[in-house]
Amino acid sequence: MVRPGNLTIRSRTTAATTVAALSMLMITSHAGWPQTAAPQASLGLQEPSPQQAAPQPPVPQGEPARPENPGLINEMGKLFDKMVPPLKSPSETIDDLNTRANDAAKEAVKDAGNALSRLAKPGPMVSGRVICPVVANGTPDCKLGADRLCQSKGYQEGKSLNTDSAQSCSAKVLIPGRVRKPDDCHTDNYVTTALCQ
Repeated sequence: MVRPGNLTIRSRTTAATTVAALSMLMITSHAGWPQTAAPQASLGLQEPSPQQAAPQPPVPQGEPARPENPGLINEMGKLFDKMVPPLKSPSETIDDLNTRANDAAKEAVKDAGNALSRLAKPGPMVSGRVICPVVANGTPDCKLGADRLCQSKGYQEGKSLNTDSAQSCSAKVLIPGRVRKPDDCHTDNYVTTALCQ
């Protein structure tokens, strides 16, 4: 037995389902229809005629022409393309890193080779005895003494390896009974061995 109250609820549910299905059908069928823009109000500006419109740029060969879609997403995509440089593929990135690493390794090997060649080919060691001249502040300059020792042997410059010092006194200290003064003797430094270049 059917009660009248239950019949009303079922018919209301069926009617609501039918209305929802019809509205969905209209929405999906409406999406396929061509859309026309509403005419915009003219503010004293004239739209360019088809003859005045800017010519479309030619489409590169091999690439299908894409229709222009002036939507917000399309405009954001254009802006993003302008701001962000094109990304390299992983293989291009790896190739770029390998090239940089190879260049850095070649430069390091070259620098190491130059350093080793300087160490592996030390100049000759020479022996002699050349005084280290005293510079303005009273200290001896043994680099200049090493240079002089190497130049006396036919080389350009040198580095002091071994030095010697000796005290030199004036003949006044040999006078019997004379009191020695502080400036009667001084110490001289000599380069005895130098590495030449």
